[in-house]
Amino acid sequence: MTGMAEERTRDAVKVTWIGFFLNLLLSILKMFAGIVGGSSAMVADSVHSLSDLATDLVVIFGIKAASKPEDDGHRYGHGKIETLTAFLIGSILAIVGLGLLYSAGSRILDAINGEQLGTPGIIALVGALVSIIVKETLFWYTRGVAKKSNSKAVLANAWHHRTDSLSSIATFIGIGGAILLGEKWAVLDPIAAVLVTFLIFWVSGKLIRESINELLEASLDKNCENRIMEIARSIEGLKEPHDLKTRSLGNRVAIDIHIKVDRDMPVAKAHQISQRFEDSLRAEFGLDSVVMVHMDPDDI
Repeated sequence: MTGMAEERTRDAVKVTWIGFFLNLLLSILKMFAGIVGGSSAMVADSVHSLSDLATDLVVIFGIKAASKPEDDGHRYGHGKIETLTAFLIGSILAIVGLGLLYSAGSRILDAINGEQLGTPGIIALVGALVSIIVKETLFWYTRGVAKKSNSKAVLANAWHHRTDSLSSIATFIGIGGAILLGEKWAVLDPIAAVLVTFLIFWVSGKLIRESINELLEASLDKNCENRIMEIARSIEGLKEPHDLKTRSLGNRVAIDIHIKVDRDMPVAKAHQISQRFEDSLRAEFGLDSVVMVHMDPDDI
């Protein structure tokens, strides 16, 4: 592993471990606040934080596995493990969301059927506020590391932190409304929990969809492919770039493209043109990009 790759892995694992221990403390705090304060929304929020613990461990495993160098059985490296990790995070979120939706929906039905729901206590409101501050801070910190290291798994985990922050905001509003408006409005608490599940489903769907596309070898977006063609046209002596194929390999990209050169050009000079093109692509998309340039004579 190169020094840059080692630093990337180290930073990604560090921020995930920080998230793990903060999630553990938050889970305990929110569960305590939910039970003592009699808030189903806060209990649901604590379960969401518990799911973050499992996600953090999955991310750490995925990052370390993806950082393994190429071997005889994996000539393109192990970057797709990060993509699979992002898919698992999305799946965990979806499962958690279903559980929370069932729990909150049952409480709302109880209220509709005449059961009196207890008004949440102030401690539940304080727990939600603490969660908002901690999880939003974690989101921005983790997102920054993900952008720097170009890690899809860490970015997915950052959005997991964001869903927890948003869920805590919904919880805060629900608990606050139930406290301010009195016992008749205690149903606002489980309603807030339902709103949380919709946020969770939105994020999980986004993660699952993007991961599946990448696992199915989807091409890079049009902006990236257009940029590749612009670089090709800027190389002197390079003609008619065509048959471009691209895909993502976790935090790396793979580029396969055909070019034409003058048929009478010496092989050494043609190789220099190809090498200049490859170097330009790696400078743009990352030094560890997988680049394949096929040269054809210009009369074909």
